[in-house]
Amino acid sequence: MGSTKQPARTGGTTTLAADLANAEPTGDVMRAVVQDGYGSTDVLRLAEIDKPDVAANEVLLKVHAAGMDRGTWHIMTGRPYLIRILGFGFRGPKNPVAGLDVAGTVVAVGPDVTRFQIGDDVFGISRGSYAEYAAAREDKLAHKPAGLSFEQAAVVPVSGLTAIQALRDSGRIEAGQQVLIIGASGGVGTYAVQLAKAFGAEVTGVSSSAKVDLVRSIGADHVIDYTREDFADGVHRYDLILDIGGNSRLSRLRRALAPRGTLVIVGGEEGGRWTGGFGRQIRAVVLSLFVRQRLTMVAVKEHYADLESLSPLIDAGQVTPFIGDTYPLAEVPDAIRQLEAGHARGKTAITI
Repeated sequence: MGSTKQPARTGGTTTLAADLANAEPTGDVMRAVVQDGYGSTDVLRLAEIDKPDVAANEVLLKVHAAGMDRGTWHIMTGRPYLIRILGFGFRGPKNPVAGLDVAGTVVAVGPDVTRFQIGDDVFGISRGSYAEYAAAREDKLAHKPAGLSFEQAAVVPVSGLTAIQALRDSGRIEAGQQVLIIGASGGVGTYAVQLAKAFGAEVTGVSSSAKVDLVRSIGADHVIDYTREDFADGVHRYDLILDIGGNSRLSRLRRALAPRGTLVIVGGEEGGRWTGGFGRQIRAVVLSLFVRQRLTMVAVKEHYADLESLSPLIDAGQVTPFIGDTYPLAEVPDAIRQLEAGHARGKTAITI
């Protein structure tokens, strides 16, 4: 589950690759994948920029690896437009350096930092991880589990936090429950399957035909191939459903939910330009006021406490990061296109 493979590719991102072949930056500059505006992967470019300054509560990391998540795609495109209103920037991202998930070594600390010192290996969420150096708040980082490579650690934070908070906090999961995870082969889904098993649930994962074996290999008790079976056939009802990046109507999801079960909508990639999948989440919360079933969503908190909650599960082998592909920094656009097309299995790692 923790293995990586380098995908076979021809052509690739020739512009970024050519930029990467330039002379090594020195002094206070670094190479980073940046964007000046919103759009497709064409807005991304590899540039030499200044290393980030750190605030009093931040550390500077020498980045060894970064992770790829759907949030990076949303920030790249600026869609749905709601994210611009929420503070990411109207005409372009406030932070031009792409990437959130990070694993690296602390090389400088702000004066208010107390939990880390220079030389510590850490993982968490930074402000711009597709770069040789990144600044990150102390409260968004944890010490890297010793048994993980930097690549494995880098793909844990965003998806791992989302999965544990969706199950434990929003879903209120209990041992012995029947849990359905839609989108079980993706970044969040692979963690959700393993965590639900660690919490003592009986887990059914939903995926495409090509990814059934993956979902079974990470511990799902049952796997539904959505191209051949309907999870909402009315025969099986689940105590807890996690809909990760799906687009099923609420009425269909409720048919698969026990009369007093809980539905947690983790994401959704369809809907209008303004709210996207958030519109379905809002409708679910409102509908929940009028039905016996509990329909809710997850608002992820980026805090080290849950990273530290994941670490012992990782150390015990109950949760293992699954990396489908690894890409070098110059090929970040290729990695995003793979994610956008829905071909990614588990998580994608970026090596720096």
